[in-house]
Amino acid sequence: MVIGTALARAKGILIDLDGSFLDGAALAPGALELYESHADRIAFVSNNSSHTPEEMSAELAVLGVKVPAARIFLAGAQAVTWLATHRGTARIFALASRSIRHLARKQGLNLTLEEPEIVLLCRDIELSYERLGIAVSALQEGAELVAANPDLTHPGANGVPVPETGMLLASLRAAVPSAAPIIVGKPRVTMFAAALRSLGCTPEDAVMIGDNPSTDGAGASALGI
Repeated sequence: MVIGTALARAKGILIDLDGSFLDGAALAPGALELYESHADRIAFVSNNSSHTPEEMSAELAVLGVKVPAARIFLAGAQAVTWLATHRGTARIFALASRSIRHLARKQGLNLTLEEPEIVLLCRDIELSYERLGIAVSALQEGAELVAANPDLTHPGANGVPVPETGMLLASLRAAVPSAAPIIVGKPRVTMFAAALRSLGCTPEDAVMIGDNPSTDGAGASALGI
């Protein structure tokens, strides 16, 4: 009853994806009904760092959830946008999926293997020992570390943990303890704020549905959601 009342009163509903709206590659129980009941007030805020919003919109459409990419905020894409805004001319080595690397080039970022000034870390499902070594070398030489999110894992199908960006971050910092990352995704409030702008509402008029208190909860609370 309390949850139903909160949703009914909210002008904006922010929803996490993995472990909340999605159970692995399938919708979580009740997810479709929730979306269909409140679609015009929903935006998705996820620490997914391997997909672009357009790719996620297409995947959700296959599951029957037709949400525009403009209502999907993902940590990997947000990290690219942050770099384009704040480090636009820097030489960047990206430990990231092909989709994120393509997005970075599309936004004008200079991706290189030669003397990178920044290491961009996302969930790189094609990670190789060689690429990991390039990142470690760059960080040892003083490159800045920008990470999409700090999550060690995210829930896969039936709750089985899936390795995440934070696990790779831990390995890099094990090799180069001095590397202090800039975290772009949750719990940083940037994505929450962007999602609220897309819905045209204030934090006080919104609710957040998530499964991780240290990212979903902490970020929402910090902004007053």
